[in-house]
Amino acid sequence: MTDTGFEKVPARNRRRFPGISSRAYEHPADRSALVALRKLSGFDTVFKALSGLLPERSLRLLFLSESVRVGETQFPHLHGMLRDACYILDLERVPQMYVQQDPKPNAMCIGLDEPIIVVTTGLVELLDEEEMRAVVGHEVGHALSGHAVYRTVLLFLTGLAMKVAWIPLGNVAIMALVTALREWFRKSELSADRAGLLVGQDVNASMRGLMKIAGGNHLHEMNVDAFLAQAEEYASSGDLRDSVLKILNVLPRSHPFTTVRAAELKKWSQNRDYQRIMDGHYPRRDEDKDASVSDSFRQSASHYADSVRTSKDPLMKLVGDLAGGAGDLGGKLRDKFTGAGAGAANGSAGAGEGNGSPGGATEQPG
Repeated sequence: MTDTGFEKVPARNRRRFPGISSRAYEHPADRSALVALRKLSGFDTVFKALSGLLPERSLRLLFLSESVRVGETQFPHLHGMLRDACYILDLERVPQMYVQQDPKPNAMCIGLDEPIIVVTTGLVELLDEEEMRAVVGHEVGHALSGHAVYRTVLLFLTGLAMKVAWIPLGNVAIMALVTALREWFRKSELSADRAGLLVGQDVNASMRGLMKIAGGNHLHEMNVDAFLAQAEEYASSGDLRDSVLKILNVLPRSHPFTTVRAAELKKWSQNRDYQRIMDGHYPRRDEDKDASVSDSFRQSASHYADSVRTSKDPLMKLVGDLAGGAGDLGGKLRDKFTGAGAGAANGSAGAGEGNGSPGGATEQPG
């Protein structure tokens, strides 16, 4: 492959998705936000106008001067993975990629005009080829979705919050926006995990990579099924106090917890939506302008409703029970004022008499 086109297919035979829209793999909450933002006329222009205020140029210079730029002569294996990922997701403009000296395994995609991908040495040394391929696909998925723009804004606002902390209420307003952006960004990470799976097309490698990020390079000491069981235990164990602690623990984070990411990705890999994409049935990029904002919000709302209904978390169960109780109360009030309840009761009594119940009455639970 070259900078202007693709001359080689990926090293291993993988499916390619010409013209794929990021809507194909985006988490419902992520997708609804992005569809709405894409509909805003001049949105990209406004953010580009703000680029002088954001640290993008500074970050580019920093990585250029303090990191190693991936290319044909530097980290060529990563260079090949990057081009493979862009080929599979049909991202024509290949982002620049840097390796940064940092023992902590991490990767990110930032930038307003031209996204750049940064991976740490800790991550490169931790993962094998197929695990790393999923990570590179994850970051290319961020680039295709346009997440890099909002990640850059999040970095800027987080820094701004620290600078205005001394101003009364100033920090409160900024942190409210940062908290909302973090909630969106956590969902965008789930989207990018799906993009990584579409690129690597090896769910076991994706699982191993997440497990290593959580537990280090001791794969012989770990087990994917046991790791996923942790996610199940996290979701269902404890009482209301633990539910509140879960919320407090996740609020300052930009990423979901690793076991949660693994469980979400495993679930998606077994979903018919994933199989449809693999079979070549997916939304196309040239249809993005016609995507319905209201449909996207309905899908997002439906997802959250399903999450509450099926959740094993005590707090989510309580929310579901309260919602169900409110529905029951509304039904009882409706029956009271419409007389439907009395009619139902009379019908029940008549049925009892018809069935030969003693005295024409049926026994009711107390």
